[in-house]
Parts: sequence; structure tokens; C-alpha cells
Amino acid sequence: MEMERRSRPQELHREREDGSQRAEQRPTGGASGDAPDRSSILQQSVQQQQSVQQQQSVQQQQSSVQQQSVLQQQSVLQQQSVQQQSVRSALGEESFFMAGHDISIRESLDSFGAVVWPAAIALSQFLEKNRHEMELEDKAVLELGAGTGLLSTVASLLGALVTATDLPDLLSNLTFNLLRNTRGRSRHAPQVAALTWGQHLDRDFPQPSRRYDYVLAADVVYPHGRLQELLDTMRHFCRPGSRTTLLWANKSRFHSDGQFTQSFQRSFHSTLVQELQEVKIYTGTAKEEGWRDGGGMEEG
Repeated sequence: MEMERRSRPQELHREREDGSQRAEQRPTGGASGDAPDRSSILQQSVQQQQSVQQQQSVQQQQSSVQQQSVLQQQSVLQQQSVQQQSVRSALGEESFFMAGHDISIRESLDSFGAVVWPAAIALSQFLEKNRHEMELEDKAVLELGAGTGLLSTVASLLGALVTATDLPDLLSNLTFNLLRNTRGRSRHAPQVAALTWGQHLDRDFPQPSRRYDYVLAADVVYPHGRLQELLDTMRHFCRPGSRTTLLWANKSRFHSDGQFTQSFQRSFHSTLVQELQEVKIYTGTAKEEGWRDGGGMEEG
């Protein structure tokens, strides 16, 4: 028994030594072994979060720059829109397809003579429709009160030798429209000349050297106070022996339209050749007798 008691402490001592040795030889693990791995993972997580935050910051900066660029573009577009609206309010554009061509007419709202009126469209269409009967090619054509130049443009595109006339302050826009629509298209380049009805006709347009086959006038009758001068101008170009044909288109709006029509019919051999959508088109040729005093405007 004593031997057994003595041996047990020795065995216990050996087991403790063996246990401590095994503990020293035991591979790292458990709670104490996990600590380095968790630290590394935490560092990686922090780095990833920082990287994500940096990317988000860069994206936010880029988005801010893009927003500023968009706002600047919108501001520029708004300014351009305002400018374009302002231009449109001062200068309009009318587009037509006549005589086989696209025609673009610039208008100005500053004057009656710088707007395309219905009678000009109607007479332009009449010329195109009757181009073969009228044989406009190489014919001398004068337009009174040409305005924006639509009618003269169509006559020029149909081959006529055109002279477009109007008041001096309207010639710039008239010239612009004629050139933009006839350059490289017309057989003859149209001419532009200042003409104030009833003034300096013998000096500026002497007869018979300035003879025209056709004299065109569209929507020239309205209460402008110079209807007698307009009639005198028509009679100057369409006098006996001139073989000139007047083509006058008019949309009746005022009492003076009827008065002028009566004076026109007394002054010329006139024929109503078309009436469409309130626009009447007359032809007129000179009367052989009484051409100077037979067609004055009546008062009232």
C-alpha cells in the first residue's frame, strides 16, 4: 500500500509534466489563436469601407460636376430659346413650294409691306398654274409693292425678267428674299428698284424704253392714302400701245377696295379671271381713248 501511495504522487507529477509538455506542443488554436486573424479581417474591412467611401466621394464629385454642366447647358439653351423667340417675334419665316422649288420668305412685323398677304399667294399660284398660257419665260415683268418678294420670286423661277419695286425702306428684306430663293435657280437674276407710287415715274421708268409685258400687283389696296397715285402708276406702265397686261390680285377688306375696283375697271379693259377664298384676280389692258382722264379715284 505504501508503495502504491508513494507511486501515485510520482505519477501525478509525471502526468502534470507530460500535460504541460503536451500543452506546449499543442498547436495554436482556440481563443488565443483567433486574435491575429480577427485583427487582419477588421483591417481589411476598414480598408474596404474606406475604399468604398472614396469611390462614393469621387462619384459624388463627378455627379456634382455633371449637374453643374447640365445646369449650365440648360441655362444656355434657355437663353438661346429666349433669343430665338425674340427673333421670331421680329422676323417670321414662311415656307412655300411653288414653281418646282422650296421658297423661304423672311417677314418683318414692322411694316404692312414686309408680310406675305393672301393675294400674293393666290397670284403666285395663278402664275404657276397658267405659266404656259402666259409664256412667262424671257418676258419682262414688273411688280408694284413687291413687299417680301414672294410673287417676284415665283415669276423669276418661271423664267421671267423680273423687276421688283417697293418703298426704299423695304428693299433690304426684299433683296434678301429674292437672292436666297433665286440664286442658281432662275434663268435671269431678278432686279430690285425703289418706286414710290406717282413719283418720278417719267424720270425713273421712262416709256417706251422701260416697257414690261406684265405688271403685277397683289394686296396693294388698303387705306394708305395713296390709292390715286397707285392708279396713276398702273396707268403709267399700262398705256395705249404698250401691250402691257396688268395682273392685280386683291382681298377686299375696306370700303376703299370697292372704290378702287370701280376706278380700275374704268381705267382699263378689265376681266375677273379668278375668285377664290375672297381673293379676286383681275387682268387689265389699256384703253385706247381717254386713258389719262378716264379713271380717277372718286372721293368719299
